[in-house]
Amino acid sequence: MPKIIHSMIRVLDLDQSLKFYDQVLGLKPAHQLDFPDFALVYLRNAENDFEIELTFNKGREEPYTHGTGYGHVAVVVDDVAAEHARLQGLGYEPAAVKEFKRGEELLARFFFIQDPDGYKIEVLERHGHYL
Repeated sequence: MPKIIHSMIRVLDLDQSLKFYDQVLGLKPAHQLDFPDFALVYLRNAENDFEIELTFNKGREEPYTHGTGYGHVAVVVDDVAAEHARLQGLGYEPAAVKEFKRGEELLARFFFIQDPDGYKIEVLERHGHYL
């Protein structure tokens, strides 16, 4: 079976994006390819081998658009409230923590945060399907 290895996003300010992904998700560069016109930086952490590939097109000044197709990347944490507070303490602006229920059954507790280029990241609490 095919193995999913990375998701690629284009970023406008590589340094700002590297800082965001390190501080918010603990992702650090695992591999980098630098070319005259662009750079590819693969980010990962010790939790898994899936990577986010940041593509930085050198010299670009206008922000990227996301169209109507992009949804989000999702991560899980042990305590959503604590992670929400940590990110606020770093000066980020995560959306409010929400609960997704079926009747009285809690299906998920989560919040969203956007990276410097506006890509959404869903932060879910380890629970049920989201382990």
